[in-house]
Amino acid sequence: MKIFKSILFLFLSVTLIYSCSESYDILPSEQPILITANNTTSLIDNTVILKATQQGEDVTAQTSFYINDELIEGNAYTSSIPGEYVAKAEYDNFFSEALIITYHDGSEINFKKRVLIEDYTGTWCGYCTRVAHAIEEVFSNTDNAVAVAIHRDSSNPNSGTYDPFNYDASELESTLDAAGYPKGFLNRKTLWTSPEPENVDQVLNLSQGENPKLGLAIDNEISGGNITIDVSVKKAKNFNQLKLVVYVLENGLIYPQQNYTNYYDAVNPVPNFEHNHVLRETLTSLMGDLIPEAEFENDVYTKSYSLSVPANVENAEELEFVAFVIDEDGNAINVRKADKNTTQDFEQI
Repeated sequence: MKIFKSILFLFLSVTLIYSCSESYDILPSEQPILITANNTTSLIDNTVILKATQQGEDVTAQTSFYINDELIEGNAYTSSIPGEYVAKAEYDNFFSEALIITYHDGSEINFKKRVLIEDYTGTWCGYCTRVAHAIEEVFSNTDNAVAVAIHRDSSNPNSGTYDPFNYDASELESTLDAAGYPKGFLNRKTLWTSPEPENVDQVLNLSQGENPKLGLAIDNEISGGNITIDVSVKKAKNFNQLKLVVYVLENGLIYPQQNYTNYYDAVNPVPNFEHNHVLRETLTSLMGDLIPEAEFENDVYTKSYSLSVPANVENAEELEFVAFVIDEDGNAINVRKADKNTTQDFEQI
């Protein structure tokens, strides 16, 4: 009888252990593994960084990662082939749910192309009305141009070159191979051929042609004397050493303008000249702030700014904002303007 009880006890014990083991294997984990990535949509040849967490704890270092059921080394993955890739994480013998990562080559993504005009000017400069008139001609032919009036020179009212809208752009000007005023530069580095009103096509041509493969969007709000701006950059191909420039401009500034030309009825000075697109503040370096490659999320980089309305602004209702991206050679790839209190989408075409 004792032998029978012993055999029965042993049988029940083995059965219980086996049953628990089977139950343990088929029950879902009480602590599921979560897999995430810094980008789930990315241009080919970019690296996607995978991460695993369990109940909020980072377990990436102890996790194995799989792409399309193949184990990869570490937690970084790069593909040069467009398509969808299935990523999974394995930790402590448990797998995460699948995460879909999409690689694309950007061939189907295009953006509206605009040309940047930086007009180096001055209220004291009698020939600067020539460029001002040329800009008006450009605007009458296209809405794909963005103008910035960079007023120079002296801040001394007793000087013969006094300009109440003077902005110190000497750092930028020193990189340009052109002395004196007026001078207009297109896409930052290309000199607008003088006489500018006879070379409007030079500007229009730069608003056409090969797609820039990079677009911008500006959201902004002015409230209670404060400005908040979000500038977003989306790319459809890879670039090197991109830099962002963000300007605050003011329109409707009335001040006499010297005029040695036949434009504006050949009046000198033009007594109530309206100065528009006047540079008031630069939210980045004049030479641009580097866009960290690692901060692109799903091919989009966003930078936020918060500031008080600049003290030199006469009327906050007349503000506008300009953002553009320059390449490693200092040329503007694309540019966007936004009126106050607006929200923009990327202008994909």
